[in-house]
Order: sequence, then structure tokens, then C-alpha cells
Amino acid sequence: MNRPEYLIKGDQVALVSTARKISVEELKPAMDLLKSWGLKAVVGKTIGAEENQFAGSDALRVSDLQHQLDNPEIKAIWCARGGYGTVRIIDQLDFSNFNKRPKWIIGYSDVTVLHSHLHNLGFKTIHAEMALEITKKTSMTRSTLRNALFGKSHIIKYEIQNTFFRQGIAKGQLVGGNLSVLYSLCGSPSAIDTKGKILFIEDLDEYLYHIDRMMQNLKRNGFFEQLSGLIVGGMNAMRDNTKAFGFKTDNPFGKTAREIVSETITVYNFPVCFDFPAGHMENNIALTMGKEVKMEVKDSSVILTNI
Repeated sequence: MNRPEYLIKGDQVALVSTARKISVEELKPAMDLLKSWGLKAVVGKTIGAEENQFAGSDALRVSDLQHQLDNPEIKAIWCARGGYGTVRIIDQLDFSNFNKRPKWIIGYSDVTVLHSHLHNLGFKTIHAEMALEITKKTSMTRSTLRNALFGKSHIIKYEIQNTFFRQGIAKGQLVGGNLSVLYSLCGSPSAIDTKGKILFIEDLDEYLYHIDRMMQNLKRNGFFEQLSGLIVGGMNAMRDNTKAFGFKTDNPFGKTAREIVSETITVYNFPVCFDFPAGHMENNIALTMGKEVKMEVKDSSVILTNI
């Protein structure tokens, strides 16, 4: 996989929104953070723009991101906010100049579209917190992003807090992102090949039967057939078919998100860990997608290291 150049002090980082609208005021903490790292924030035209829920029209979001992709002075592009919208513009982008001078793309959730598409083009990206509310997350969220940008490796280790895991050691390129987005990309040029790789998934605020449907779809698309390992991050604020979530009667799905994922992959034999500290949560550590990593799932801990 091709790796963009690591950042050095004085480099410029563009702030753009490929999805939902956001104001300049909301990004001032992120801009101050970049300054504290010795970097210069460059605010894109989508910041402050508005068309319904989006950060301006599709055309504006294409134009802004394309400009940052092509600008040789920009060394990283930090997506400001997620939500929905990146898939609407991905096929209108030209990565010709990016191929010659790649730069880091940073974000998660809806930015999974860019992670997957660029993975297929052969480039590493950074799955990490959006610029919005970065200073409200944990210090590890910020430090791991800084390490990823400046080329400082870090070992991720956490204690297992549940019984939903499968011990073992796996090696391979790290791929994946938001489960809903991965599901939506199936059958498109941005769908990823997971053979021999370690897949990371996370999601937020989905009905449990939606989680089951998406997992079944990935299974039918061969995502797990030759997978090296599976990392399940945050699966938070899930909904059920009950009156509490607007249904007329209580008709619960009957399984948690962890149980749904675990049941789907029962027939496979790769190591699995749950509750990995990445995704829609306060501690959203940075992961370099496309990087060769080693995943060790033991009886009481999970360790993820770079190879």
C-alpha cells in the first residue's frame, strides 16, 4: 500500500465537509489543536456552506474536496463532520493528481466511503475522529491521531470486558469502518476485498434487525470467507422493535449487536474481539487503514501492533 508522507511542523491541513453542514465557529477548537501541533489549518469552502442538511451542494462539496486533493501545499485533509453525503460525490472525484502526490485523508463513519475507495486505489488513510468535537474526546483520541499523522507508532492494548471474543493471532492489512457504509458500498467500485485482511467494523444508532441484515449481506458478499481477523468497535445506542422506539407493539429482535455479529461468524475460524476503542464513542483511537498489523486476542486482553 502507498503511504502519504508523514507530516512535519509547518504543514497545511485542509478542513472540509464532504457530508453534513458545519460552521467555522464549531471548528475553532480543532484549528487551535492543529496549531498546537505546529500545523496550519486551511478552511475549505464547504465550511459554513449549507444546502438542507449538507455542507453545500454536491457540486460545491466535489469542488472543495477536489481542490484540496489537487493542491500540493495541502498535506492532509481532515473531514469536519460525518452524517451522510460522501457517497453522493465519490464518483465525481478525480484522483489523478492524488495518485502522484497522495496525502492523508482523516475521518470515520461516513468517511468510510473515502477509506474504502482509496484502499482500492492502493493508499493508506487514517480512520479517526472528525474535526468536530475532537477536543471533547479523550486524550488518547487526540494523541493517537497525532502519532498517526507524524509517523509515530503506537501499540493499542485493552482488557477484555465481555465473553464475546475468539482467541488467536491474525496478521494482515487493516480495512473497514462503519458497518452501514460498508454495507451500502457492496456491489460498487468502492467495495473492499477482505481476503487475508483484518476487518474493523463499528456502528451507531441502528435497529438491531438492521445490524443483522447488514451482517448477513456482508456474509453473502464473502467478506468473512478468507478473513484473517475481525475487530468490532463501538456498537452503541442500538434500537429495537419496541414501543420505546416508536413501534405500536413490543416485538424485540431478541439479540444484542454483539450476539448478532458473533452468531453471523460462527462458522468461521478467525480471531475476533469486541468493544475495541474506536468508533462513535468518547475514546475513538486513530487507526491507519491499509497498514499491516498484528492482532492478538488473548484470554484477558487484545493487542494491536504495527508490523
